[in-house]
Formats: sequence, structure tokens, C-alpha cells
Amino acid sequence: MQASPFQVIPKPIFPSPINIPPVHRRPPSQRALAITTSTANETHTPITMSTLEVVDASVADFWDYQFLFVSQRLETNEPVALQVVEGAVPTEFPSGTYYLAGPGIFRDDHGSTMHPLDGHGYLRAFTFDGVNGDKFSVKFMARYVNTEAKVEEHDPVTNTWRFRHRGLFSMLKRGEKVWNTKVMKNVANTSVLSWGGRLMCLWDGGEPYEIEPERLDTIGKVKLMDGWDSVVERRSDGGDVWDVAARLLKPILYEFDSNFKVVGKKEFIIPDHLMIHDWAFTATSYILFANRVKLEFTGAMTSFCGITPTIAALSVNPSKETSPIYVLPRFPNEVNYNRDWRVPVEAPSQFWLLHVGNAYESLDENGNSEIQIQASVCSYEWFTLHKLLGYDWQSGKLDPSIMYLNGNKSKKMPHLVQVSINLDTGTDGICQRCDIEPLNQWIKSSDFPVINPAFSGSKNKYIYAAAFSGSRRALPNFPYDMVVKLNLSTKSVRTWSADSRRFIGEPTFIAKGSEEDEGYILVVEYAVAVQRCYLVILDSKRIGAADTLVARLEVPKHLNFPLGFHGFWASNE
Repeated sequence: MQASPFQVIPKPIFPSPINIPPVHRRPPSQRALAITTSTANETHTPITMSTLEVVDASVADFWDYQFLFVSQRLETNEPVALQVVEGAVPTEFPSGTYYLAGPGIFRDDHGSTMHPLDGHGYLRAFTFDGVNGDKFSVKFMARYVNTEAKVEEHDPVTNTWRFRHRGLFSMLKRGEKVWNTKVMKNVANTSVLSWGGRLMCLWDGGEPYEIEPERLDTIGKVKLMDGWDSVVERRSDGGDVWDVAARLLKPILYEFDSNFKVVGKKEFIIPDHLMIHDWAFTATSYILFANRVKLEFTGAMTSFCGITPTIAALSVNPSKETSPIYVLPRFPNEVNYNRDWRVPVEAPSQFWLLHVGNAYESLDENGNSEIQIQASVCSYEWFTLHKLLGYDWQSGKLDPSIMYLNGNKSKKMPHLVQVSINLDTGTDGICQRCDIEPLNQWIKSSDFPVINPAFSGSKNKYIYAAAFSGSRRALPNFPYDMVVKLNLSTKSVRTWSADSRRFIGEPTFIAKGSEEDEGYILVVEYAVAVQRCYLVILDSKRIGAADTLVARLEVPKHLNFPLGFHGFWASNE
């Protein structure tokens, strides 16, 4: 693979002189260590590890984490057929494409590194297509999103990179560092969405980029929001840090139909500073969890001067013990009671929302609105803006130990919860009750909750997520290495674990039949010790059983890619 590790160290020093334990195949006679963790209702596929693999495990953990963020400069010009190395793709598997967004490069050719969240978007596509009705062809494509920043920072003739924008979490080296007013760049690396026949790569701080869905050519930036210019376009050529932060923290919600006609817009200003990554909506409401942040004067000044990253201007704000949740009307003219929507519902405990799995509402026996939200949350203490993913901007290196917390308490780590809100719909919409509790009492570190999309917005029985087994001693709670399935009716828990020294990304549910858990889970498995990626197909009904794995497909080694963020399944039907 023509790539460099995400480290600012001279190439001759790499690989590490430390002896990294190899991937080990246990002979029949060798004693093995089985690691199992369970709750009363949990069925778990055991993780087996030979005693030899325990040796220097902390060293292996550190370097495995580095290999999860290795740059990939290569792109595909034509689709590449993937080889099935275990199992088989069922003939009844739905036809469609699994798109996966995420960063592709973390180090340029001039000594600068990028935080993974600042890496240029690298879109991956796995296309499933039936052949003669008796077998499947699975082909892989990967292309960089040709954003304005990528055009500026990449020379296609020499295939060299020179980072010129600092990014939100990163710093540049040498002459690009101090007084560089190119603050942020739209890297289109966060998520991908197929809607109304159009494919788009998204980023939290700017407008989406439209992508041609088959060859992954970048069509261009999409102006969906008339009259609103992206923060990036306004401030990439300089500007006041306070203004940048203020624009970032002003929530504006747009709702489009399949023809991209605006059918709803909600813009509001609240007396607080928020950072919103994910949100939810029900039949009548938009739901925003107010992750509080505050402006840091010293950090704002040093970041403006190019001495620290832009994110130094902000920090999380744990000043209140409650968590505000804004419930906003999707159709204000149809609301038959007078509620001040600027007043949030106050959840009784403090948490930082990461991702929403599902949200729905119903009426209770008194006719009040009962809203249920299933999500992943963490503590303000764990979600430290300056230490996300273990990136040290001063050294330009990744250190997973940065993410450790004293005591490593489970409630502070990312975990799955259900939030229940009861609103009085009789007169003024006052909140009667707001509760939060762990889903199925599952408290292991977990994130990226997903459900069968056919049940989105309605009551669901099952939820899936990526989870951390706890088998990696030197890794605090991330990356994830197993898929967890929660039955919200029986409160049971089932898990499937990746092979030793392998991580997984966000799971995606592919529906097959009429039953809620009938279908498949797609997830990328990162075999970092051998620098290979695999697309894994799991039977969503059989999670926890010995035959959970349906198929494992291998990405060619020269196309091995770093950890992806969010994906999307686009069905051909």
C-alpha cells in the first residue's frame, strides 16, 4: 500500500523497532484464553486469544490503533471485484450499493498531519449485483470527493499533497502554521446520503457535494439552502473566530421532499451555545439535544494567531447538571396548544448526545404526547473536544490513552440509552416527565445505533450498534470490535465479535423480509495487524449464534482504507 502511517516520524524509523505480536493461529494443543462478558440476558460469542497474543498486548494495541488511520492515496478508475474469503453471498441478497464516507488522508508531503475529522473525504462504494440469478457480484470503488479544498491541496499530476487549511482540529507545520487565516475546509467526509435519485457526501459545517453514484465522480457543491452561505465559504479567507463559532452554533433545520423542494424550515436562536451533530424527528416534532459548549477567550486568541487549532476557541460546558432537549414543531400551524418552544425539556442527568437510532411518538392514556428516543450518549468529561480520537495536535500523533478516564466508568463512556418525554397536549404543552435509562441495562461502551429503516419513526423491537468488548487492555473503550443486538421487548442482548486484533465501524441494516429483524447487517472489519479491510455480512436474526457470519469479502490490500464514519445503503429496488 502506497501510504504513510498517521505519525509525524521519519519513514526510516517505521515500522516500529518494537516487536509487534503477529496475528496468531492457535494450534490444537495450545492453551487458549477465552474472554467472555455477559449480563443475565446476554448471549455472547466468546473471543478467543492465545496466550502468546497476550505478550506485549499493550504494544500491539497501540500500533493497531495507528494502523486504523493510515492514509490511502490510491483511487479506483474501474470497479474492482471482491473475493469472498469466507461463507457466500446469498442469491436472495438485495441488489444495491453500500456507500461509506470517511477521511482518506492524514499526512501530506510537507510534514503536516490532519486530525481524522479534518481528513479529506474518501467515498467507498460496495455494489451488490445479481449475475444470472444464481450468484452475486460484489464490486468495490473508492474515490476522493473533489471538494474545493481538495483541488487546492492535491496535485493530480504528481499525486502529492500540501495541506493549506488548518482544519478545525489540526495544525499545519512550517510556513503554513502561524498566521494562516485559512481556518476550516469542507472535506465532505462525515456521512453519505442517497435521496431523490441523488447521492451526496455531507460535512457538519458546510453544504453537501453531489456525487455521480456509479463512478463516484464529483458533480459539485449543492446549494440546498437559499440565502445561507456556508461558514467555510465565508471564513476560509480569514475572519473573526467568534463569528465563525456563532454561525456554527445557530441551528437551522430544513426539510426537503424527494424532489428537493423545501417543505419545512425552522430557524431559531436560543440563549446558549450548542454543538449539534445528530438530531431526530417524529411525526410532529424535530428533536434537538443541546450539547452545550462555551467560548474560550484565550483559545480564541491563540487559534486566531495560528498557534493552536481552531477548536481551542471552544470547550464543552458542563455547568448544568441537566441536559436540555428542544422539541420543535414540524407543522406549527397544526399545533392545537400553546407551548413556548424556546423552553427546552430538561433531562434529569447530564449527557452529551452522540447519535440517534430512532425516535417516535404516541399518545398515552390521558391523550398526552409520549416521545421515545433511542440514542448513544456519553459524559461531558469523556467528550473532550481537544482529545477526540486521541489526536495530539502538538505532536501530530495519535495516542489512544488520551481517551482514558479515571476509573474508566461505564456511564461516562459512549453507551445506549432510551429517553422518554411526556408532554401535556391539553393546554400549554408542559413537560410532565422526562426519564433516561440504559437500553436493556447494557452499559458496555457502544455507539452508532441502527434499526431496520422500515421501522424508523415508529415503535421498534430491535436495535443494533457497534460495541467494545473490553478485550483490548490498552484501549479504553474504542475502537469497537463487536456488533450488539438488543431486544427491547425481552431485554435480551446478543453479540457477534470480530476476529482477534480486528475492529469494526458503523453497522448498517439491510432489510430482507417483513419481520423487523429479518435481513442482514453490513459492517466493515478492519484487520489492522495485516492491513486489510473486509466487508462482513451478518444474519441479523442470528446475532449471537455460531452461524451469524454469512460472508466475508476481502478488499485488495493495495486498496486498504482507513476507518470510515457513516454509511448508507441505496437499494436498486
